[in-house]
Amino acid sequence: MSVKVLILEDNPVARSFLCRVVRESFSDAHQIAEAGDLEGARRQVRAASGANGTEPFKLILVDLELPDGNGMELLTELSQYPATKIVTTLYSDDEHLFPALQCGADGYLLKEDRFEVLVEELQKIVRGQPPLSPAIARRLLGHFRQGGEVRNTDSGFLHSGSFQTSRPVALEAPLDCERLTPRETEVLTYLSKGFTIKEIASLMGIKWFTVNDHIKSIYKKLNVSSRAEAAVLASKQGLV
Repeated sequence: MSVKVLILEDNPVARSFLCRVVRESFSDAHQIAEAGDLEGARRQVRAASGANGTEPFKLILVDLELPDGNGMELLTELSQYPATKIVTTLYSDDEHLFPALQCGADGYLLKEDRFEVLVEELQKIVRGQPPLSPAIARRLLGHFRQGGEVRNTDSGFLHSGSFQTSRPVALEAPLDCERLTPRETEVLTYLSKGFTIKEIASLMGIKWFTVNDHIKSIYKKLNVSSRAEAAVLASKQGLV
């Protein structure tokens, strides 16, 4: 079954460009829905709510400035929605970047970047890394060096400043395997052995977006923020 993607972008030319980026990035992203405003995106999400056997979206690209509001509204509304949400915008300033991350964005891409750069960044999702345009990565690094607090969240992506993040886990803490499902335990075992998300998906015969969902759940249950922390806990329990 192919992965469902929603692209929220009011400019038709930019929307077509992003569709090409998505198709080039993911061979299984064949179901791409498009919306030109917030209301249209909300309708698309409701239609793909998982009812009547429909599959929810697994990747949502969100523009910020829209005819009927701001993409951050949708990010906030979809905070519990099981999808990877990536901002695609022309704005690289702090006033847009950090609020978007606070609202739940899992990555931040600039539409002015070259096609190849955007493809490369989107493909990082498969490896469990946050898609960040080079200019955005530099801005976050600069913010960190100036004393801002930038750390991984339990989803594995970046938040900054005073935004809420998971408490760093004590590495000597015991791993409560009873809280993990058998699938999550299997994913954690592969993850701790150094397999990429795409490799784990192949080994388990599932979609890489499903593996990504399992990893987010594992991080949240174990209260860790990185593969390294999860691997240490798994090692102490003899899973690797």
